[in-house]
Amino acid sequence: MSARIYQPAKTAMQSGTAKTQDWVLEFAPAAAREVDPLMGWTSSGDTQAQVKLRFATREEAEAYAAAKGIEVTVVLPKTRKAIVRPRGYGENFATDRKGAWTH
Repeated sequence: MSARIYQPAKTAMQSGTAKTQDWVLEFAPAAAREVDPLMGWTSSGDTQAQVKLRFATREEAEAYAAAKGIEVTVVLPKTRKAIVRPRGYGENFATDRKGAWTH
């Protein structure tokens, strides 16, 4: 049984970084999905593919996998630079602006 440990990226609908601090242990699919000929739905008998375990740190996730005998692949996250202006959006309406406010 194999799994991967990763830190999820923020979704396109998020502006903040909520739910991106935890580490996730996700099992690899054991069998391919099958298409039902009557309805056209995809299905699988693999119930491990539905399991996602969350941990506070990568070390906790690796320790859990080692204790249960799970072979893991760790995917390290790509760090990004924070996009923060010194005074932010409120600077547009500040009374102490040095220049004219135009679009």
